Amino acid sequence: MDYKSAGVDIEAGYKSVELMKKHVKETMRPEVLGGIGGFAGAFSLNTIKDMEDPVLLSGTDGCGTKVQLAFVMDKHDTIGIDCVAMCVNDIACSGGEPLFFLDYIACGKNYPEKIATIVSGVAEGCKQSGAALVGGETAEHPGLMPMDEYDLAGFAVGVVDRKDLITGENIKPGDALIGIASSGVHSNGFSLVRKVFDITKESLDTYYDELGTTLGEALLAPTRIYVKALKSVKDAGVTVKGCSHITGGGFYENIPRMLPEGVCAEVKKDSYPVLPIFKLLQKTGNLEEKMMYNTYNMGLGMILAIDAADVDKTMEAIKAAGDTPYVVGQIVAGEKGVTLC
Repeated sequence: MDYKSAGVDIEAGYKSVELMKKHVKETMRPEVLGGIGGFAGAFSLNTIKDMEDPVLLSGTDGCGTKVQLAFVMDKHDTIGIDCVAMCVNDIACSGGEPLFFLDYIACGKNYPEKIATIVSGVAEGCKQSGAALVGGETAEHPGLMPMDEYDLAGFAVGVVDRKDLITGENIKPGDALIGIASSGVHSNGFSLVRKVFDITKESLDTYYDELGTTLGEALLAPTRIYVKALKSVKDAGVTVKGCSHITGGGFYENIPRMLPEGVCAEVKKDSYPVLPIFKLLQKTGNLEEKMMYNTYNMGLGMILAIDAADVDKTMEAIKAAGDTPYVVGQIVAGEKGVTLC
């Protein structure tokens, strides 16, 4: 009897690390100390000493049941982007810069090439957000998880000068709401997606004219990372008063999270294009409109509250970062919450 016969292949673990090293190296920042393979990831804080009052920010999340689509499609190179995005977008939402990221992969069996492919997606997400991938863990769980399945989660740390924290406390009636386009369903609401559509290879490989792609490709599209867009707005001299990352809970749960008492966010539904995947999801599942807006991002992955005088400058800054912005509404006086009209 040995560890391998118990279901854990140490040699496969070594091979996974070797295969992923090239992807991890591409995410390095000057602050990273030491190489890959240490017991802890070391990151120098020397570069943040110029901040008046540096505040560390953190975020942790996973990809939810979206991973099942990756299993069925046998496509594992983008799910890591989703994992990074869910963490770093929350940090950016507070005005912060992501510094470093760690991932955790639990699997039924370690297939080195598959693990390295997953990590390549994590590395791509880190490159998109400017975070260094300083460490991670791959854990085999034989007998606990099916051999061909895995779960992926991550943890990010960022920093912001306290004076630049986005808190929402100064939002007032008359402020404008700017939405930034999403890339699709992102990484929330897939338990409902899996009830509406047959998650089979045949179903996911079906081409839809209205999507311009297969169903699987539309659903597996990686979560948009908004770090560069938020940085571009800041560099343009605009003060973002409030910011909502539209994740699980959709508009109704997430937009009020940025609001102080006494104001309401008024969002115009016809101010931007709802993505075709959401229309297909609603039609196929016969889902109520309120449920859609209470579950999905509906085409907007991030919503900012800014002074109305800064609209043009904000729109240009977001476009310069490669994202697509829309003026989607305004702040009005009223009970804290959101109104869709």
